[in-house]
Amino acid sequence: MNDSRSGVALGASAYVCWGFFPLYWPLLEPAGSLEILAHRVIWSLLFVLVLISITRRWGKFGSIARDRSMMLILAAASIVIALNWGGFIYGVTNGHVIETSLGYFINPLVTVLLGVFVLKETLRPAQWIAVGIGALAVVVLTVDYGRLPWVALLVAFSFATYGFLKKKANLGAFEGLGMETLILAPVALVFLAALQLRGDLSFGHEGSANVLLLIGTGVVTAIPLLLFGAAATRLSLTTIGLLQYLGPILQFIFGLTIFDEQMSTARWVGFVLVWLALAIFTADALTSRRRVRTEPVPI
Repeated sequence: MNDSRSGVALGASAYVCWGFFPLYWPLLEPAGSLEILAHRVIWSLLFVLVLISITRRWGKFGSIARDRSMMLILAAASIVIALNWGGFIYGVTNGHVIETSLGYFINPLVTVLLGVFVLKETLRPAQWIAVGIGALAVVVLTVDYGRLPWVALLVAFSFATYGFLKKKANLGAFEGLGMETLILAPVALVFLAALQLRGDLSFGHEGSANVLLLIGTGVVTAIPLLLFGAAATRLSLTTIGLLQYLGPILQFIFGLTIFDEQMSTARWVGFVLVWLALAIFTADALTSRRRVRTEPVPI
């Protein structure tokens, strides 16, 4: 695959950072999930604007604002990334860390389904088997939870949709994130102002450590993106696809060990089915890629 060691290191670092996210958000208590989400939007915007200034990308950023079709795509992307961030933050601050990891485990399968229903792509038999096993896993987990695993489904579907929109936009990581957070910022500011008027705002009322940690949401959002952006230019899509499992694996381990979340027998069965589906999906992707590379080029 001709991947450089630096690319693998950068990519692994990005996914490890995302894997450690469940350890960060609970530190922001007593801020609630929605306040954390609003702060993440505001401080991510400010941090990304600083990076745009340092890298002198204001011209590109301004051209995006003048492109109406691009702005429509980014407006949709801003909505789904807000849903993704909100679902993830709610999950890890309300005892659903393992369920959020499930969302990122099934995300590749959801992405495949988007390709079928939105792009009218045709799946190979192994891909259909993987999707079918994944669907069976969701049924098993629904019975076990006594409800749909909605946190996992929200995380998976929102992130898959976000990836689809970002691919369509085809922008640099910081320009895209900067415009998405700029679109969301007015709503976030109004929400924070409303919390302040109600006397429910944590920021500025729970000590300097809480203030710094809330401001840090912008930094922890941007750093993995910077690492991933650097890795993406050095790695094949196959390697990136394999590395993406590092995040949910870490989240799953943290849910079991640090957050002491319980796994019933049925829940283990559901997760094993998901992992089986991912094993089939990944093996098929690797086989397909190898077959394409070895096929003779027509003259």
